[in-house]
Amino acid sequence: MTKDKTFYMTENEMNTLTLHCPFYEVYVSIYVLKTDIIRVSMTRHSPNIPINSWAVAPGDTNMPMEGMPRHSISDLFDLPSYELEERNTELVITTEKIKLVINKAHLHLTWYAIDENTKEHIWAAEDRSTQAYFFQIAKKAPVSHYVTRKPGELYFGLGEKTGNVNKYGERYRMLNIDAMGYDAEKTDPLYKHIPYYVTYSEPSGLAYGLYYDDYNECAFDLGKEKDNYHGSYRYFETRSEFLDYYFILGPSVPDVTKTFSWLTGRPALMPKWSYGYSGSTMTYTDEPRSQERLGEFIENCKTHNIPCSSFHLSSGYTSIEDKRYVFHWNREKFPEPKRFTEDFHKEGINIIANIKPSLLVNHPKFHEASEQGMTIKNEDEEPLQQQFWDDLGVYLDFTNEKTILWWKENVKEQLLHNGIDSTWNDNNEFEVWDPDAVIDLFGKKGRFQDHRAIFPMLMTKVSLAAQLEHDPGRRPFLVTRSGSAGIGRYAQTWTGDNDTSWHTLKYNIKMAIGLSLSGVYNFGHDTGGFAGGAPEPELLLRWIQSNIYYPRFTIHSWNDDNTVNEPWMYPEITEKVSNTMNWHRMLAGYLYSIGCHSSKAYEPIIRPVFYNFPEDSVSYKENDEFMLGGDLLVCTIVEPEQRERRVYLPEHEGGVRPLHGNMV
Repeated sequence: MTKDKTFYMTENEMNTLTLHCPFYEVYVSIYVLKTDIIRVSMTRHSPNIPINSWAVAPGDTNMPMEGMPRHSISDLFDLPSYELEERNTELVITTEKIKLVINKAHLHLTWYAIDENTKEHIWAAEDRSTQAYFFQIAKKAPVSHYVTRKPGELYFGLGEKTGNVNKYGERYRMLNIDAMGYDAEKTDPLYKHIPYYVTYSEPSGLAYGLYYDDYNECAFDLGKEKDNYHGSYRYFETRSEFLDYYFILGPSVPDVTKTFSWLTGRPALMPKWSYGYSGSTMTYTDEPRSQERLGEFIENCKTHNIPCSSFHLSSGYTSIEDKRYVFHWNREKFPEPKRFTEDFHKEGINIIANIKPSLLVNHPKFHEASEQGMTIKNEDEEPLQQQFWDDLGVYLDFTNEKTILWWKENVKEQLLHNGIDSTWNDNNEFEVWDPDAVIDLFGKKGRFQDHRAIFPMLMTKVSLAAQLEHDPGRRPFLVTRSGSAGIGRYAQTWTGDNDTSWHTLKYNIKMAIGLSLSGVYNFGHDTGGFAGGAPEPELLLRWIQSNIYYPRFTIHSWNDDNTVNEPWMYPEITEKVSNTMNWHRMLAGYLYSIGCHSSKAYEPIIRPVFYNFPEDSVSYKENDEFMLGGDLLVCTIVEPEQRERRVYLPEHEGGVRPLHGNMV
């Protein structure tokens, strides 16, 4: 006898439809949030999702530390009027822009875009026709969502991911991890967790986004897998016990990008000085005479005519012997921290100090943090020790009010009161691998793994709060290596500890476009490469010539041959480096203006060419070009021994003004 697998509508109020299937014991909720945004959630046994949201913060929504209960998210939207039609086997929801058809008999969703001029219904997407959702596969199948894959589709986004701009045919794991020296074409996963991508259909020219509001480890397959029984498909799979996703209609890629940026919160407005060159290297602070060595950096900038507006103070300033201890000053290296920061301030250079969220087991503050319960714990409620660099340590629990207060006080007392201007939130991937690890969760207790991706954001948000409390009249600036969707509300980031190679220089550009199409706009790369040997002179020059066009321009390294990447490291190119970096100084006004526009209009700073020229089909092909704002096309040299390169100028009635191509 066939079981009834129909989903019946049990509730319809406040732009929310709830469906229930007794056979599966599954609830489906459909939220009509805007004319171009519809949210879909699926849960077992109860329609409520117990995990809060930290990413969905439309516009200027102030997201509390404890997040937003998902049942109240609809209150953040304008909730437009819509039509609902119920047929024997279907529900049809129609807004001004979207038509959603739900087959109730076996839960299959089909999405259409409504042309604003002709009112024609254009097919956009639909679930796989066979077992599109986890509960249709097996009772204990991992939570998943399978979508039909069509010829001519391109997939963009997923945040900071390696490989080509178009992710078609690839599979990616979503998990924050310290991937030092990564291969910019192939390594996965990396530092960011942004389970979101844009689908663009070449035949129709239609674009839409899918965002899965999920903080657990998850994965995307965008056409790598093939199964004869199911046709062509792609899917999302997570270790969470619920599915919660947003369908965002374009109809263009820029429309989707801006809407997703708005959905996850207004990009932070950064201070003007943050767009200048920021000096950095791990080597300076690892040396015994660090304070003196950093003074030499200032003098070298003057000698070689290198403009510098900030400096990233690496973690060696916290060392005891050969290890790092956050909030500890090594007084042998830095006998006078205040004088050190004053010397830099006299030259107009701001200091961004490295801080880490882990305490080694022999950290001077380890017992204080452990005894007060401020760490992530194991199932026996004891501090959970994990590998951190070359020793064991514990991660701080930023869902604990005691930790939040303790962290803010230490940031203020140890750093800001000593003249440090900003915090560099580093090594904050929170690599906790115990599936039973527990967190305070603001007094409610919870599993770390269900919330792991929001920890980098919470750490950064607490550091921001410390800076605002210390100097409320100053526009704050922070840097974070790791993050999740919405991290751009608080901080600048970069593409992590890259490998020194021409290969990285080329593929970092593609990684940048993926980040930009995923709502993270203010970022850059480690110029010259972070890990490996010293870059050869030509590679260093080309890397500098490429990276001056990003809102974050930093030369940062930890070379395994004990060299230091510096603007003046090769006398034969120092004049060209100086000229390039002074060109960057002259661009600062333009960079700052598009940064302000980015915050105001939710538009990316670094853009693929097709963002500005969507009607030009050739601009969707893989290339090494990108747009800086809406006016400048950047085409730098990314191959060795080149003195000229081919540049594609997109067809456009108004033309395009190309920036110089660094052909020298």
